[in-house]
Amino acid sequence: MTKQVKFKRTAENADLPLPTYATAGAAAMDLRACLPSGPVIAEPGKLVMLSIGFCIELPLGTEMQIRARSGMALKKQLMIPNAPGTIDSDYRGEVKVGLYNYGTEPVTLNHGDRIAQAVVADVLQVTAVEVDALSVTDRGAGGFGSTGMA
Repeated sequence: MTKQVKFKRTAENADLPLPTYATAGAAAMDLRACLPSGPVIAEPGKLVMLSIGFCIELPLGTEMQIRARSGMALKKQLMIPNAPGTIDSDYRGEVKVGLYNYGTEPVTLNHGDRIAQAVVADVLQVTAVEVDALSVTDRGAGGFGSTGMA
């Protein structure tokens, strides 16, 4: 089943295409940098905030998860520090992506560059209930590698 996500162009975005899936089997849509004033340089050890040039309206009961593109992370050493970043269904503001340069070289970002990817996913809201005990499992409270590496 396909759901619609509404994208509203920002005043600065005169030409960027809507976010799209690069292939038929892609799980995420590519998001592009909206930089009509010119390139932005991501300096080593610094964070830059970039607009994608759109505001969105997500269907109720969904979220948009903003994730790094593997090429940006591996080839240009740019990561999204709060990945995945969550856009809630009731948010109507401009979508921005924070990119942190963890490399040793500056990275130039240009208008229209694919800087991140977005997955739209269903969300289950739950009711928090306080209890005195939890059910027992084989794993128990083991975490952070407790199930082994191999």
